[in-house]
Parts: sequence; C-alpha cells; structure tokens
Amino acid sequence: MRVILKETIESLGIIGSEVDVKKGYARNYLIPQSKAVPATEENRKKMEQERKKIELQLAKERERAEEMADRLKDVTVQIPAKVADEDRLYGSVAVRDIADALAQQGIEVQRRSILLPNTIKNLGTYQVPVRVYRDIEPEITVEVVPEQ
Repeated sequence: MRVILKETIESLGIIGSEVDVKKGYARNYLIPQSKAVPATEENRKKMEQERKKIELQLAKERERAEEMADRLKDVTVQIPAKVADEDRLYGSVAVRDIADALAQQGIEVQRRSILLPNTIKNLGTYQVPVRVYRDIEPEITVEVVPEQ
C-alpha cells in the first residue's frame, strides 16, 4: 500500500515522501497514529502545497542535529565498573549505561541513537557513534575505568 508520510520515520523515510508499506502496517499503525495518509491524488496535492513548510521543518531539524553533533563531538564519558582479572569486567557496559552517563552530564539522547555494536566487556577507551540525524553521527569517547 502506498502512503505519504506526515512525519519522519527512521525505518521508512522522511516527511512528505511516498513509500510502499504492508497494508496492515498502514491501516493499523501509520494511518490511525496520523503518521501517514493514503497516497491518493488529493493527498498528493495537499502534500505538494505543504512542501515548503516541510522543507523548512527539515532544515530546522538538520540545524538542531548539527548543533547537537557539535555538543557531542568532544564529549568524554567515564563509566566506573567492577573489574575481575586481566581488566575484564564482571558485567558489561551497555547502551543504557552510556545514556545514563550522558544524562548526568546534561546531554539527553535516546538509547536507540547510540550505535554500540556490542556491549563493552573490557576496561579501556572506546569511540562510540551517536546518530543524531540520518547522516550525522558524531563519536563520543567512552572510558571504562575500574570502580573505586
């Protein structure tokens, strides 16, 4: 089923784009949540009229994302952890721990935007990318240190 997105959805596309989704997803989620409208000729004309407003909104989102990227670029987060032999951790450092440490520094990011491929299981310094916009991914420095 073809729908026109009324807001940017990470896995589908940006606002105003026409995408093809399964009928159940459109009928049961996107349309009732006002995230999309069916791709009819009438809705295409409405979206074309709103295109300038949408482009302005996208420009503002990108500007905010670039500001956030500048803030995150030089951020270093220290996470204390319990250590066993040979600098191995008892547990591991996960996305939640990084998000909590950033929140303590006054930087709010969504957990799903922290792109940690695997949990951290050793002491050390790691570069972790954070997706703040589709193609903007600044890296933060995560230092895992022994707990005192």
